[in-house]
Amino acid sequence: MTVLIRMPALIAALVFVLALAPGAPASELRTVVLKDRLVTTDGVITLGDLFDNAGEAGEAALARAPAPGQRLSLDPAFVRAEAARQGLNWVNAGGVMRITVERAGRTVSTAQITGLIEEALYVETGQAHLIELSNRTQTLHAPMDSAGGPELVSLDVDARAGLFRAEIAPWPGAAPERMGGRVQPVTDVPVLARAVARGETLTSDHIRWERRPASQVRPDTLLREEALVGQEARRTLRADTPLRAIDVQAPVMITRGETVQLIYQVGGLVLTARARALDNAAEGQSARFLNLQSNRTVEAVAEGAGRARIAASSAFMN
Repeated sequence: MTVLIRMPALIAALVFVLALAPGAPASELRTVVLKDRLVTTDGVITLGDLFDNAGEAGEAALARAPAPGQRLSLDPAFVRAEAARQGLNWVNAGGVMRITVERAGRTVSTAQITGLIEEALYVETGQAHLIELSNRTQTLHAPMDSAGGPELVSLDVDARAGLFRAEIAPWPGAAPERMGGRVQPVTDVPVLARAVARGETLTSDHIRWERRPASQVRPDTLLREEALVGQEARRTLRADTPLRAIDVQAPVMITRGETVQLIYQVGGLVLTARARALDNAAEGQSARFLNLQSNRTVEAVAEGAGRARIAASSAFMN
């Protein structure tokens, strides 16, 4: 009868037998069990990374560890032989085909990567930018014991095409990794957090900020919160909408058709008269008024509710 022996199995057996010699009877080997999760935190994979009860033999090196966040596969026969050299007996009862070891690492997120590029562009141009990586799931890893965060090594931007290429080192002194993507200037724009009715006065609670592509922001868009708070909606305004100067006005203090008191003062002389407003007017805004005594139209500045002041250079009785 012919017996076929598979070469890999034969080689593994020979390696194991040779590993036991000289003077390493199987009965003297300490039996060890493979860990459920195989992770190393160092630059070298040791027996202690693979087996729970390796003892002093756990310091024995097996292979160089992969890059942080990466994995490396080891041949079970090789591992078994190396374990035997160190006085350990691992019985591959489960028939493991490959032993895969992961190197633990600190993750450098996409947000950290884009943040580095955005910060560099802001320092260079004074303009905020939105960065989109070509590989949106791209992450980098640094060793667990490394000091310092990721560093931007180089940055090349084609503003006309809206593209960039960058090299980023996951930790200080590490070999940089290349990446690319799209870049576009953005502007922080105040928008309404909710709809606002006509005549409603805006407060800071009405406003939230959004970052939008600069190309989509109109030249007359109001970009300062101070230009909105205290203003009155000229019409019903929708939520999430950037506002322009034509959308708001100072609160109306005097309404068209309202009877007000006109004030004219020159030195210590103060004259007053009743008048009817011909226009709406906010505080400090000029409007036309009909002097009800002279039946003449005059220009006056709204000074408050129901009160307007005529400039000293004007003829009060005109």
